[in-house]
Amino acid sequence: MKVIAAIPARYAASRFPGKLLADLHGKPVIQHTYENVHQSGLFDRVIIVTDNSEIESVVLGFGGDVVRSQKDHQCGSDRIAEVVFDLDVDIVINVQGDEPFISPEGLASLIEVFKSDTKKEIDLASLMIPISDEINNSNVVKVITDLCNRALYFSRSAIPHQQSKETHATVYKHVGVYAFRKDALIDFYQHAPTPLEMAEQIEAIRYLEMGKTIQMVETQFDGIGIDVPEDLERAKKLMC
Repeated sequence: MKVIAAIPARYAASRFPGKLLADLHGKPVIQHTYENVHQSGLFDRVIIVTDNSEIESVVLGFGGDVVRSQKDHQCGSDRIAEVVFDLDVDIVINVQGDEPFISPEGLASLIEVFKSDTKKEIDLASLMIPISDEINNSNVVKVITDLCNRALYFSRSAIPHQQSKETHATVYKHVGVYAFRKDALIDFYQHAPTPLEMAEQIEAIRYLEMGKTIQMVETQFDGIGIDVPEDLERAKKLMC
């Protein structure tokens, strides 16, 4: 089974433009992410996928593997699918470029899902972590699953709704690291955005609306994603 990691890297982030090139203890954020994934030893290849010449130049400068993509993709999955379309690969793991503290253990657990799936019933795998203090934060995507931890729905709203005070269901945050079978990723790329996906602005929902099976894996990893300048300051303190 050939497994690669693909790191989508846009420059034009709406809340923090150029964040992937921001300095984090002497290296750009994207370099920390790339080196962390590469040093895990889990992948046959680690690729940074970008539409930006400055990011491309920086990645080449630190010796990374980088591929240029089109600029007009709606999400990271589309950007990655364009690049892997003609590659000989079985499993693709999408690691966000703004996750410099990504856990190798979490990545390994996603790969293990496909190694164990001898009947090839799983199309995607992703991570989730139990939460208690971000339930009503619309910037935090929540996920509910069936009894086998297969995703039923993702939402920015608080799900499940706790109607009864006598029972309590665990609320899970979706950690945005995806592992795809290549054919599921290409199917996504060739399918138009779906109604619930557009309503929630969560790309994982398109897979569910297409009838794909997403296996969720519980993790304790909850690193710092660099979404806003304040996150960068938190990351700097963590590395001190």
